[in-house]
Amino acid sequence: TGSRLNQPMDQHHAAWTDAFAQSAASYRRMIDKTVSQLTDEELRRQPGESFNSVAILLRHLGGNLISRWTDFLTTDGEKPDRNRDTEFETWPGDRESLMQFFDRGWRAFESAIEQARQLDPNSEIFIRGESHTLSQAFVRSLTHTSYHIGQISMVARMVHAGDWNWLTIKPNESQQHNQETWGTKSSRSVFGKDEE
Repeated sequence: TGSRLNQPMDQHHAAWTDAFAQSAASYRRMIDKTVSQLTDEELRRQPGESFNSVAILLRHLGGNLISRWTDFLTTDGEKPDRNRDTEFETWPGDRESLMQFFDRGWRAFESAIEQARQLDPNSEIFIRGESHTLSQAFVRSLTHTSYHIGQISMVARMVHAGDWNWLTIKPNESQQHNQETWGTKSSRSVFGKDEE
């Protein structure tokens, strides 16, 4: 598998990394536009005893992405210094330090996608000792991330007081949305818009 790691991908095969980069960027917009609507207290509020707060979910995602995508070509995706259980505890610092931690994981993910543009998608990497092709590992990571972003969106709505800035199609406005955005990236709401 070592020789595959150094084989550049041709333009045709690079399309999968473009798709992952675009999907990752759209999910990051969802996170940023959700978190920006929450107060510091709402960010930490758990809607119930057995529910995670948005802050806890961000902490978990940051820890997961740091572990998975730091030195991913040469080390296992479950790093020995990762303490997954603490990711589900209340963040001990302030909002800024939490977002810095989360950003560190997100940057590792984005950097890995960029590196993958020059790699064979069938390259072998490991997560908890299990062999994955590079493309399998990215699908696993993106689906895990999107799962938790759905949770973040739901929890945010549950703990937020006041009006909500909808990031997808507003209730009862599907027909209007289709008429206004048909055939454009904006038809996907926040998932299709360019970064502002």
